[in-house]
Amino acid sequence: MHYISTRKKSGSKTLSEAIQAGLATDGGLFVPEKMPMMDQSQLSLDMPYPEFAGQVLRQFFAGDRLETSLTQLCERAFAFPVPLKALNNNTFVLELFHGPTSSFKDFGARFLAECLNEIAEDKKTIMVATSGDTGSAVASAFYQKPHYRAVILYPEGQISEKQEHQMTCWDENIFAFAVKGNFDQCQQLVKSAFSDAAWQAAGGLSSANSINIGRLLPQITYYAYTSFHFYRQHGCEPGLIIPSGNLGNATAAYWAKAMGFPIREIVLATNANRVVPDYLETHHYHPRPSIATIANAMDVGNPSNLERLNDLFGSFEEFQKNVSALSVSDDLIRKTIAEVYQRYHYISCPHTATAFYMRDQLDEQPWVVVSTADPCKFDDLVEPIIKTKVPMAPQLQALLDKPNHIMKVKADLIEIKNLLDNCSI
Repeated sequence: MHYISTRKKSGSKTLSEAIQAGLATDGGLFVPEKMPMMDQSQLSLDMPYPEFAGQVLRQFFAGDRLETSLTQLCERAFAFPVPLKALNNNTFVLELFHGPTSSFKDFGARFLAECLNEIAEDKKTIMVATSGDTGSAVASAFYQKPHYRAVILYPEGQISEKQEHQMTCWDENIFAFAVKGNFDQCQQLVKSAFSDAAWQAAGGLSSANSINIGRLLPQITYYAYTSFHFYRQHGCEPGLIIPSGNLGNATAAYWAKAMGFPIREIVLATNANRVVPDYLETHHYHPRPSIATIANAMDVGNPSNLERLNDLFGSFEEFQKNVSALSVSDDLIRKTIAEVYQRYHYISCPHTATAFYMRDQLDEQPWVVVSTADPCKFDDLVEPIIKTKVPMAPQLQALLDKPNHIMKVKADLIEIKNLLDNCSI
């Protein structure tokens, strides 16, 4: 299997090359030259999740230097549960937040870190922009990886205190910077660094955002696993409702569906950053500055993975046929958190609440609400709404108990590089 750019202006790469590069030389995102179809007879209900994931990913790794290590990579990366909970006979919740930083980003970040560490031969830098949970997942995944340092850029004042603490409580090879700007500016800094000779000369860059194919591929596995188990147990295909920001999580679901996994339909829930719903309504894509919301991990005004979805579907007509999206305001998110707790006694984070709101607009067929973060990460917001204490995840408490150090910078690559060259934590 080889990987090509969505912009078709650069040559093909092996998977290891694509993972290490992060972004194609023409500025596009790597995609498989051909989407593999999965022979589901190779799968069974009693397979442990890491083994199942390895089978799903096998064709993506075919012929690559990482192929022989795939089983071990999955075992090391996916060492936590992936529960699907039934709230009633047609509403289910897929909890993706049981990893070490209580967010679905642990799947992609841990797998990517294992892959990169396996093939690294000299010192390299991971650079990532985050609007919430990516940064902490990357910090945890790359901490003390001998060949890597991680540089994390997040918008100052636009993430929760707990999210910030999770990113800034590390030492040694982890460097987190609070950027005076929004997420889109952080993301642009990362993209600019990839085309900057000084940054490349300083030790080779790779990205841990969902623009990196190595972070996207493992996200396919939980949609494959969930839909396969659901179909075998219930005899019908589930629909998926996915909270969406940079569209990496959504793209993974569409790729799982394209591989033949039994997914009936996929719908996207966004916050007030409604660039995807507007694209569907107007037929024109208009990126814009992101808007700060209480579902901050989805505060994206120019989602990178839209490029991969456009590549998958090939035309706007096919995109419109396969994608539906709804924008949910902060007021509706708060209202939905309260209603879901009253109805099901289930506590949801603000991102998951956007998906629950979408669920109420849909039919009576079975739907899986994708829950992307533990609500305890947002207890300051959630507890006044539901008027009860949100249980704290032990793995999150362990991070919050560590001392942290915040470094503030302007949205300027030169300043970031100077600070990075001189700082010690």
